[in-house]
Amino acid sequence: MKLQRKNRRALALGALAVSGALALTACGSDDTGGKTNGGDASATAQAGNIDCGDAKGQLQASGSSAQKNAIDAWVKQYAAACKGVQVNYNPTGSGAGITAFLQGQTSFAGSDSAMDPEEITESKKVCADGQAIDLPMVGGPIAVGYNVPDAENLVLDPSTLAKIFDSKITNWNDEAIAKLNPDAKLPDLKIQAFHRSDESGTTDNFTTYLQAAAPKDWKYEPGKSWAAKGGQSAQGSSGVAQQVKQTPGAISYMELSYAKDGMNTVSIKTEAAEPVAATVENATAAIGAAKVVGTGKDLALELDYTPSAEGAYPIVLVTYEIVCDKGNKAETLPTTKSFLNYMASEDGQSLLADAGYAPMPEEIITKVRETISSLA
Repeated sequence: MKLQRKNRRALALGALAVSGALALTACGSDDTGGKTNGGDASATAQAGNIDCGDAKGQLQASGSSAQKNAIDAWVKQYAAACKGVQVNYNPTGSGAGITAFLQGQTSFAGSDSAMDPEEITESKKVCADGQAIDLPMVGGPIAVGYNVPDAENLVLDPSTLAKIFDSKITNWNDEAIAKLNPDAKLPDLKIQAFHRSDESGTTDNFTTYLQAAAPKDWKYEPGKSWAAKGGQSAQGSSGVAQQVKQTPGAISYMELSYAKDGMNTVSIKTEAAEPVAATVENATAAIGAAKVVGTGKDLALELDYTPSAEGAYPIVLVTYEIVCDKGNKAETLPTTKSFLNYMASEDGQSLLADAGYAPMPEEIITKVRETISSLA
């Protein structure tokens, strides 16, 4: 764990040196906040429901790259309502985001897995008289995207998937893949398996799934850092998605919103009668079975990675916004609460499906809203 934190600190410092090209800026477009960057009527209606409160100045945040497309959508709407407020979100990856937050460099962090006990203990140094808490805000499937010419709608089971990412199955016409896809045209093509090079909550959730669903074939401990041997790596969700798009034979895991522009995604064979595709609706069905296991105001969830219900996609993640329950900086607290309140609002959550994400179930998001209102 100490080694992981050192790695995170190094990643965080490197990420913070990146120019503002990745930052998202929210600037009010007029005196009334009645226009959005695009000026469309639906966005204007959204902006009209945002409570800016005493929000002002700049809000710095970083972390999960999986939620970047959701943050993009939120910032666009928030920009129309809250004049002069700048929300700068740097998608550095979950591990680097947590490190930056624990060093007091950001007002909140995005992470695709809940904090571990050591991180919560360390957070007491930056959260005066309080500690960091996990607020589940964004859900969605971790899609398994692939690039195999003339082979659409492929199905994989947990065992085969584990063997592919552990370099035990190395060719697309392997017997195990062919058995699951008897009607597919599988070429004699080498598998190019890509994983994340940065510490990633997406990796944590994906490897947790592999261990839970295929324990005989995945012998590595789940974690934000990739542990298996072999394969190739790329930075961030956008990095692995780009590699899949441009590399024949490639396969990788990524948040669904990155698996677009014609990318094929795998359907997963579960205990249900039919394989399950990576869709927002199927992810929501799985997340709805999650349980709150955090204590106090912490809303960390326990996900079921081996669902048997029809239409429940098994590889899901929840992105948490990590923030102090007490001891937030006075100069940024109003802006932090205002922006988080919008993210958790009915309007904010309603944007997620169109962006390829799953809204939080009502029972969970209601608790998130109550917790945000109590931040101090």
